[in-house]
Amino acid sequence: MELLNRYLDRSNSVSSVLTQDVIREETLRDDLKYYFMSPCEKYRARRHLPWKLGVQILKIIMITTQLILFGLNNQLVVSYKEENTMALKNLFLKDYSGVDEDDYCVAVYTQHGVYDSLFYALDQYSQLGRLSVGPIAYAEDDDGKLLPLTICKEYYKRGTVEPSDEAYDIDAQLETVCMSHDPKTANQWKTQNSSFFDLDFYRLVDMKMTFQLKGINLQTVRSRELPDCYSFYITITFDNQCHSGKVKIFLDIDAQSSACRDWNISGTAQKNTHYLLVFDGFVIIVCLTSAVLCIRSIVLAVRLLQRFSRFLHENYNRKVCEDDQSEFLNGWYVLVIVSDLLATVGSILKMEIQAKSLTSYDVCSIFLGTSTLMVWVGVIRYLGYFQKYNVLILTMKAAFPKVLRFCCCAGMIYLGYTFCGWIVLGPYHEKFEDLSRVAECLFSLVNGDDMFTTFAQLKDKNTLVWVFSRAYLYSFISLFIYMVLSLFIALITDAYETIKRYQKEGFPLTDLQKFLREQKDFPVLEESSQADAQLRYPVLCCCQRVPENDDVILIS
Repeated sequence: MELLNRYLDRSNSVSSVLTQDVIREETLRDDLKYYFMSPCEKYRARRHLPWKLGVQILKIIMITTQLILFGLNNQLVVSYKEENTMALKNLFLKDYSGVDEDDYCVAVYTQHGVYDSLFYALDQYSQLGRLSVGPIAYAEDDDGKLLPLTICKEYYKRGTVEPSDEAYDIDAQLETVCMSHDPKTANQWKTQNSSFFDLDFYRLVDMKMTFQLKGINLQTVRSRELPDCYSFYITITFDNQCHSGKVKIFLDIDAQSSACRDWNISGTAQKNTHYLLVFDGFVIIVCLTSAVLCIRSIVLAVRLLQRFSRFLHENYNRKVCEDDQSEFLNGWYVLVIVSDLLATVGSILKMEIQAKSLTSYDVCSIFLGTSTLMVWVGVIRYLGYFQKYNVLILTMKAAFPKVLRFCCCAGMIYLGYTFCGWIVLGPYHEKFEDLSRVAECLFSLVNGDDMFTTFAQLKDKNTLVWVFSRAYLYSFISLFIYMVLSLFIALITDAYETIKRYQKEGFPLTDLQKFLREQKDFPVLEESSQADAQLRYPVLCCCQRVPENDDVILIS
């Protein structure tokens, strides 16, 4: 009787342990299924409202609206700077045609032309108040005094040049002589300082005229924005460094905006600014809420991964492979968090700009533009729940490793052509003058743009370089269009065909997918065999595939 009781107690304990294991396994399976459900499936399963989806939709609408409002304002700022630059060039540069010649504005070829251009700029500057049609004036210091105009000339310290005798004597040390004067009497310099303007052109390297102007951007009033005040730091340079008989004239403008010190405006501009500040604050709250929800999902995913890893190890002596780990460590959440952080920083900068505390329009536009890009890309995640819409995601995921390796190899050839084109064709072709332009030119050739123009613009004064350029361009176009680009497209097409076949026949099942489908055919690996498999196939640690299909499977 006592033996019978012991047997019954032991049987009850074993059955209770088995029951607890089954319950724990089913609970883990339910939690995993729920985690990988779409928002609609989660609502149907447990009646949980898809808060995260709602926040993402609201965030997309608000960030896009914010971007459009800021973009319209930023366009006004950029157009004001560009139009002022064009106006000042026409105002101070004699015989300016309205279009820059290469990288300079105007070129003169005689001594008389240099003097005329210099004195013309001085005369125009002294009459600025009577000539300019825009709200622009001379800059003042803190004491209310006009900031002076400064002219500096840089020349060789000593030198004589006799081209007819093929003789020269030059001291390469440079000297700089400057003088400044009141803006309104700048036109009198040519008589009061005639010795300063007696130029030795064979010694002259360059001459710079610098001055500062103030302006107000009134056009933002139409968009119900407070106008900004601008400081224009203008430099007119007469460049004679080449001593080739051609003096290049540059006009460079550095425009810096700031809040106006004394202003008064009636209407709705100030009220509209308050509304925009409130809207930007609400955008920040929505972005922070979205980031918190995504961080919470990542933490939940890590816990589920730990539970699933522990289950496989305890029951089947297996480890979770990288394919299954990537399902838990979702890159979409990281993308959303980064976009939320960028949107938050951009919104803060936008609020500072609206309050006239900052003027970093370009920095703010980069943050807002990048965050909007990531937000709209993140929408693809929700389309991936539908089989007919997730072909793009699966194809990119399958083709990316091989495409990346292919681009690394093709990039070596591309860099070789870039350096070769720059050193050989740079002096003779404007598209090959620097490395960045060479890379852009070659990239446009790969896409079939400007082919004839690139061939035709090469100067044929050097026969050897002309022949080399033909061999260079023909070989590059033939290699990259007919071979490299075709192979690149073939890799993506192969991945697309593989994904389409898998959608019809079924994808290879991993341990996670088998567990969710309640399959019990997990092969139990011994310690030695498992370690050996991991050493030989570290990536495919748990994805068993048919050997004869390895050459067509692109998912890694």
